[in-house]
Amino acid sequence: MTETKDRAVPAAPPSRALWAMLLALIAGFALSNSYRTVAAIMATPLADEMGLSPQALGVFAGSFHFMFGAMQIFMGIAIDLWGVRRTILVAAPLAIGGAWLSAAASGYGMLLLGQALIGVGCAPAFLACTVFISRHFPVQQFAAVSGMAMAIGTLGMLFTGTPLAWLVQTTSWRVGYGVLGALSVAAWIWVWRSVHEPAVAADSPTGHARERESLGKAARGFAALFTLSHTWGVVALGFITYAAFISLRGLWMGPLLVNRFGFSLVESGNVLLILSMIGMFGPMVFGRIDPGPAHRRRWLLMGTLTMAALFAVIAVSHNAWVNIAMALVIGFLIGFVVLQYADVRAAYPAALTGRAMAVFTMAMFLGIAAMQWFTGMVASLAQAHGMEAFGPVMGSIAALLVLAALAFRLLPQPPAPT
Repeated sequence: MTETKDRAVPAAPPSRALWAMLLALIAGFALSNSYRTVAAIMATPLADEMGLSPQALGVFAGSFHFMFGAMQIFMGIAIDLWGVRRTILVAAPLAIGGAWLSAAASGYGMLLLGQALIGVGCAPAFLACTVFISRHFPVQQFAAVSGMAMAIGTLGMLFTGTPLAWLVQTTSWRVGYGVLGALSVAAWIWVWRSVHEPAVAADSPTGHARERESLGKAARGFAALFTLSHTWGVVALGFITYAAFISLRGLWMGPLLVNRFGFSLVESGNVLLILSMIGMFGPMVFGRIDPGPAHRRRWLLMGTLTMAALFAVIAVSHNAWVNIAMALVIGFLIGFVVLQYADVRAAYPAALTGRAMAVFTMAMFLGIAAMQWFTGMVASLAQAHGMEAFGPVMGSIAALLVLAALAFRLLPQPPAPT
């Protein structure tokens, strides 16, 4: 993420210690996946207890992602200046406090504050993994190792399927937040004890040393990305694709199964558990079959349009098994996000890679916040006009995916690799 200079360091495979540190960082990413998808299970009991409208639920679900996304540039600068370990250890306690504040929330405002704190505390979670991989693993392994990290991190979504549904149904949604807070403490301790990133990436096969930047220089480096015309196509696609999946998995799929098809909370949790398990394989598969820079962007375009078609089917079909089948295919297909990270890495020079990833991650999670707010508004408007909410919600997501694909195709492309 910072300026680099060549050093005569021989190439070497990543050590066991580096793999162990990466695993500890992935644990934090897994917890952030749990937090970002709790709304799928929490939405119904929260609406019942606090009388929340669909739009209020969209704001509740989106507040985590808004803070998560808004903090990406600041977390990127922090990682530049103070490293992965210090950034995680300082930020993560906010997520712990936010979880316990949410568990004790006496009203909607306190619940939103808790969600916002969780978003800030989780903000460096995946960025820390991608930067760590970029610094310490071979360039040619980036897509594969990132795909593995994303797949393992998906384990966090397994908790917000059947286990959380059973916990909430047998106790309360407050206990769910309390358990997540306790797990976050364990993840913080793991990072504290295990992660000791070297100041110089001596194990990196690139043999590059990292110079420490000033705060002003780091901030100017981020601003410079937006002067590059191809950044806008990258941001446009990043803003929508992952947001579409998380809006489905993390907010609407649970209520859809409960309200459209009469599933119980645990039955809908079972479906979400299967969806999360399938989602573990997508990043690994796409990371392994990465077609390379010559064809990667075509794959991204076709993947986005295919997702749009799948959401359109959910919008118009009132068959439970068709809805579930389309969601499961989406859960696998969203693994192509790992190719978006590989595209970001290829689109910028090495000195800008880390901060480009931070900007891309910011776009992804601000997109989730915006989409959850927007789809909540769509659902409320549909209900106000006497319509079932889920068709318009899924149809609007399909339309946004088509628009994102068009922007990605028509906006300026990155320069061809030399």
